[in-house]
Amino acid sequence: MTLNTIGLNKEETKDLAGDLNTLLANFQLYYQNLRGIHWNIKGKAFFDLHTKFEELYTDANVKVDEIAERILTLGVTPLHTFDDYTKAGQVPVGKNISQDEKAVRLIVDSLSELLKIERTILEKSDEVGDEGTNAMMSDFITEQEKTVWMMKAWLGETV
Repeated sequence: MTLNTIGLNKEETKDLAGDLNTLLANFQLYYQNLRGIHWNIKGKAFFDLHTKFEELYTDANVKVDEIAERILTLGVTPLHTFDDYTKAGQVPVGKNISQDEKAVRLIVDSLSELLKIERTILEKSDEVGDEGTNAMMSDFITEQEKTVWMMKAWLGETV
């Protein structure tokens, strides 16, 4: 078994970095969805949602950077083209969404897909002893589950 500089198996971390690249691509699509609904939201909930969407896209932007830096830490190059992002995309793409419920539904649906990817990464990172990736995924999952709960509550639904 060949270890990298941070003490992890090179082959296992290469595979894990591939999953992180999938997450990175999907976070970029999620980020772009958030920008679009932030710009285009209309209606009586405009002020509250416009502010909330900005909060969410600012957070997503930070997470994109954290994911890319983790990929680099594992010794792999992060994806960085829109073509790569769309090819790896699993989150729904929102186009011209200006209605409040559709915008919030897009967030719930996007986060549901991100959570699936993150849970897979969490499981794999645990198996290979990658505590750095494991901790990141655990933190992301905790925050996003809460956001899903809040968005579903706004929609008048339960998780």
